[in-house]
Amino acid sequence: MKLFYDFSVWAMSGLLQLTKGGESKLSRLVKGREGVFDQLENFMKEFSGSLAWFHVASLGEYEQAKPVIAAFKNAFSDHAVLVTFFSPSGYENVIKKPQLHVDMITYLPFDTQANVQRFLDLVNPSVVFFVKYDLWANYIFETKAREIPLFLFSASMRKDQIYFKSYGSFFRKVLKCFDHIYTQNQQTVKLLDEIEISNTSIAGDTRYDNVQLISEAPKVFPEVETFVGTDPVIVVGSAWEEDMELIIPFINKHDQYKYIIAPHDINHIVIDSWRNQIAKPCLKYSEMIDGESGKADVLFIDNIGMLSSLYQFAHLAYVGGAFGKGLHNILEPLAFRVPVLFGKLKRVSKFPEAAISEGCGCGFEVADKAAFEKIVLALEEVKAYEKAAKSADRLVRDNLGSAQKIINGVQRIIL
Repeated sequence: MKLFYDFSVWAMSGLLQLTKGGESKLSRLVKGREGVFDQLENFMKEFSGSLAWFHVASLGEYEQAKPVIAAFKNAFSDHAVLVTFFSPSGYENVIKKPQLHVDMITYLPFDTQANVQRFLDLVNPSVVFFVKYDLWANYIFETKAREIPLFLFSASMRKDQIYFKSYGSFFRKVLKCFDHIYTQNQQTVKLLDEIEISNTSIAGDTRYDNVQLISEAPKVFPEVETFVGTDPVIVVGSAWEEDMELIIPFINKHDQYKYIIAPHDINHIVIDSWRNQIAKPCLKYSEMIDGESGKADVLFIDNIGMLSSLYQFAHLAYVGGAFGKGLHNILEPLAFRVPVLFGKLKRVSKFPEAAISEGCGCGFEVADKAAFEKIVLALEEVKAYEKAAKSADRLVRDNLGSAQKIINGVQRIIL
């Protein structure tokens, strides 16, 4: 199986080279890795101390890593922190501005034996963390062989994953390399125990720590404050076409709210299409910044990096993606103690926070436009809204502290 895995990685990296000429995500995945070793060599020339390496797949996993990185830096202030990304969508978003507590950000070279040896020889980490998934076998096997402490956190596993199949023995060996696995839930502990991995503990979902920090110090948007005024606002985060099919009819029918809509992808053709379907005055954020004003009821956010702080303006929130590739982050509005609606999930087991929020009474799944309207109108009743908002507060507060639990455990193992 190891030979097949190595051949697959080699073939994948070779085939991806054929995409280099364009601007697709696959092309950026390859071009972004050009010069990575040179970047690392230059960084290591300037740094001679201990280094912690955190690997994440993309932006969502980095958000889970951030509170752990902060807690690690607090406990190990003498260490530099290197973060590697696999996906360009995560790397390109994060690299645009300095990241607190992170000393170096780069792509992870493809998981070939030669790349692994060169990377670890160069970086020589004193401790390694993988976040949630994206577990590259050669990197993990070689880290273990070099006796470098190795941890996985925010693990959330499902019975249908390859680790738990009869033919998954190779991938079970990968999991068994970790010195400790910090899980989000009891289900993952149980599944791991069934394949004889017992060096586990429940730390919870580190995203709660991250969204709480955002809610305590959100970004300031004076133009949005002016738009909102004193009106109640529904913030629609990470909207897809399927989500807007529910929301646009409500906007056209009801006058009691203003709306802030942040599309999943910034595509002006799509935004203009939605705008043309709305029978109310609309404005794009870029137009507002360019000096356009006038009364509008709907504000489209046509840039990135704002959404997590926009929920500070919300009376209610709707988070998109459930009808398609996957539900986006419902914990962000909940951290502002805002009840959240979302579409009917296609892949329920991948997003346990949805069922948890429903059980607590602060999250609401809606299958169609009629259900969306029914829930929003029901939450106009003061006591119903207060109950949902209090449930959101309780849910977030009950789940804080995961990052510190992880670092406390790491300290007991490596010190």
